Amino acid sequence: MLNDVIFGQYYPVRSFVHNMDPRAKILFVIAYIVAIFLADNFYALAAVTLFLIVAVLASRVPFGRVLRSVKMILFLIIFTAILNLFFYAGNELHVIWQWKFITLSWEAVINTVFLAFRLFLLVMGTSVLTLTTAPVPLTDGIESLLTPLKWIKFPVHELALIMSIALRFIPTLMDETNRIVAAQKARGANFETGGLIKRAKAVVPVLIPLLVSAFRRAEDLGDAMDARCYSGAKGRTKYKKLVFTWRDLVGALLLAALIAGVVLLNVYLGGKFAILDAFL
Repeated sequence: MLNDVIFGQYYPVRSFVHNMDPRAKILFVIAYIVAIFLADNFYALAAVTLFLIVAVLASRVPFGRVLRSVKMILFLIIFTAILNLFFYAGNELHVIWQWKFITLSWEAVINTVFLAFRLFLLVMGTSVLTLTTAPVPLTDGIESLLTPLKWIKFPVHELALIMSIALRFIPTLMDETNRIVAAQKARGANFETGGLIKRAKAVVPVLIPLLVSAFRRAEDLGDAMDARCYSGAKGRTKYKKLVFTWRDLVGALLLAALIAGVVLLNVYLGGKFAILDAFL
């Protein structure tokens, strides 16, 4: 039922991307998101797509596994596409179909494809981060990047720990949900037929044991941390020190080239609607 949830799962393999510093990967993902939103035409998005393909190849993560991350937001993509397709105000000269207050224009079609593809690239790029970074290094990277906030007494270590635990327990809770659903189906529960209200009622027998299991796991985790004398960031040291390497420099140069290329493509090739001038 929820086997396609990729966010929070780590794919263990030795690769160029896996061996990069987690702090660098977090910053690279932020820069990658900036490049996506800077892209103002399909040529710039093609450059971002090419960079993503290179990153996935360098990570040695199967493309199918990365593509599965899009299934989580497939409904959101379709819903957003429908809204943009019929309610985007385009040029009156480029109207394809119109009925009362609903209008379909070529600008709406181009804008819908552009936004859907941008959202697709956004999810794919961020999923590469969690697939190539284990929870502990990811926590250390977040804590290191947020170190300046310690000057204002912000609980950086605790925040990073909470984020790490949340990421770690996403796959665990998904597996628990699948087991509960399988047990309910064995008892005759039906989750696949009926209307929206009937399906919503069928989910209740799944949510209650899932919440009980989540609280039980949280209590066990708290007891385990107490048994190991965990007391927060005070006096805590690191077994593995984070060090930037030549791989991080290569990634920084490639991302800088990507952002520069996106800006140049925007300037010289125009916006996403420039294609209308050529064909209409």
